[in-house]
Amino acid sequence: MGWLDKVLRRNSELESLFDLDLFEETHHRAYLKKMALETCINFIGRTISLSDFRIMKDGKRQIDDWYYLLNVRPNTDQTATNFWQDFIHQLIYENEVLVVLTDSNDLLIADDFERVEYAIYPDVFRKVEVKGYTFQRTFQMDEVIHLTYNNEKLTTFMKGMFDDFGDLFSRMIEISMRNHQIRGTVGLDTSQKLDSENQSRLQSFIDKLFASFKKNTVALVPKLRGFEYNEVSKGDNKGQSVEEITKLKRSLTDDVANILGIPTALVHGELSDYETSMKAYVRFCNSPIIKKVQDELNAKILTKDQYLKGSKIDVFGLTERDLIENAEAVDKLVASGAFTRNEVRELFGKERSDNPKLDEFVLTKNYRSENELKGGEN
Repeated sequence: MGWLDKVLRRNSELESLFDLDLFEETHHRAYLKKMALETCINFIGRTISLSDFRIMKDGKRQIDDWYYLLNVRPNTDQTATNFWQDFIHQLIYENEVLVVLTDSNDLLIADDFERVEYAIYPDVFRKVEVKGYTFQRTFQMDEVIHLTYNNEKLTTFMKGMFDDFGDLFSRMIEISMRNHQIRGTVGLDTSQKLDSENQSRLQSFIDKLFASFKKNTVALVPKLRGFEYNEVSKGDNKGQSVEEITKLKRSLTDDVANILGIPTALVHGELSDYETSMKAYVRFCNSPIIKKVQDELNAKILTKDQYLKGSKIDVFGLTERDLIENAEAVDKLVASGAFTRNEVRELFGKERSDNPKLDEFVLTKNYRSENELKGGEN
């Protein structure tokens, strides 16, 4: 009979409950990097997915196949909102995005591709892969929608600083877990050797006891002769606090947000200075990306002659001004004679009216020139 059997007496059901586990391997917390990136990239993706893509001709919106693809259902598996969220995620995370138009008129975002660059001919994309399917044909640059983000700061930060932050975060987590760990020693009245098999059985028995303490409202365990437990640490050491770990995660998210041009108050949902933060976001982050998308769509969907004759694709979303909030400014623009009413409609993302009077410049009496005032009221 072994030494543990003597301690446990005839409790044979406990014989297979021992498993000794003293060490835990330190590993890199890759999710820290993903959390910071996903928080910021998804914020941009959600705001741009709200955009309205308008194909304009002679100041009038055209409702055609491209309007349906860009605003309703780009392909059989995605709505426009999901498509543009994935589009922005791919653009920022991978630093470029490729969209191909299939024979069935579906817009698909490529997961992988090879680009062959030429000096005087259009570049060619081959081995285009979407959801595990690889196209056998090649696509020329004028047949696809292709954008690059060109943010070297984010690329450099991802390669270097994320590793350092990840190591630091891992160390802080380990220290915090160690400081809050309950530790104890177990004394046994035995002369048998403590080999690996006996250690494993002992650890499993101890785990069984503490699992009873942890899960049960009322926990009863047998008091065994020759088995003595002494608690060294109750796990109430202050050590590394949760607040410090939270600050580290927030600091990393703030750095990524600053690189992408997002005010940190918006990322964290802070309502103080919301209007100022939103204006800064629209000007320095949202609008540049919208301009990239708009220019690419105008270059690939419309021909040169169509664009020069006035046809264009406009993208409105957060950049669209609110008419109610700017009603006083609208009145000043028209009353001063600086803009016609149709021009003001275009400034606020509305279609031109067919009423010819809305193309006339009008002035209030207060804005008359000096020569007009000399003639009197008549």
